[in-house]
Amino acid sequence: MSKWTTGYINHITHWTPSLFSLTIMADIQPFIAGQFTQLSLEIDGQRIQRPYSFVNAPNQNTFEFYITTIEHGKLTPYLQQLQSGDQIQMTHQSTGYFTLNEVPDCETLWMVATGTGIAPYLSMLQQKTDLARFKQIVLIHAVRYRQDLCYLPLMQQLQRFYQGKLSIQTVISRESYPNSLYGRVPQLIANGLLEQTIGIPISAEQSHIMLCGNPAMVNDTISALKQRGLSKHLRRKPGHITSERYW
Repeated sequence: MSKWTTGYINHITHWTPSLFSLTIMADIQPFIAGQFTQLSLEIDGQRIQRPYSFVNAPNQNTFEFYITTIEHGKLTPYLQQLQSGDQIQMTHQSTGYFTLNEVPDCETLWMVATGTGIAPYLSMLQQKTDLARFKQIVLIHAVRYRQDLCYLPLMQQLQRFYQGKLSIQTVISRESYPNSLYGRVPQLIANGLLEQTIGIPISAEQSHIMLCGNPAMVNDTISALKQRGLSKHLRRKPGHITSERYW
């Protein structure tokens, strides 16, 4: 059974009508970048809980979560209404294996996300450790509309910090926007446009691809990568693809 800790809302940022970030102060056990915790509220006498990945690095003092409001959802509409000082419950211990220590050495590490699936990569990149073993890192954030690129300024800040080691690319599926690719990640891999734009090839010999977010994107991208000779990574059978589905 999970041990729960009471946290307090430090800040809430409303990015769009359906996207927001919560910053929480709480006393929990240390986590590994890429892991997730459970957030919960008591609603109508019942504990409602959902898993959320950390945006912040493990060495930061407050905990940040990037959340999509689900219309008629059991929890997210209530999370969106929280204000500074409000209480929230978090699991004392975090979990999950979508972490860099599970990724084998390679020349190019691809971090591919849709929507709020960008969170674990931001945690890893802000932690700034266990990345020296990769020659290049590519961060892909795919969204529906340009207004959903809420963390693009942080992505650009991290790109400057890594001084040429980190490439970033945004992908928008429902409108065109300068410097963003138009379409869906699986098709952009299948037709070669993603690699052509970034200037870095995907191959079984040089690449490891992390996928996080929409299950349809994850499944379709895995299929596209398998056509290129890449395989899923397992502890008992090393491969080239690590994935985490966000629902």
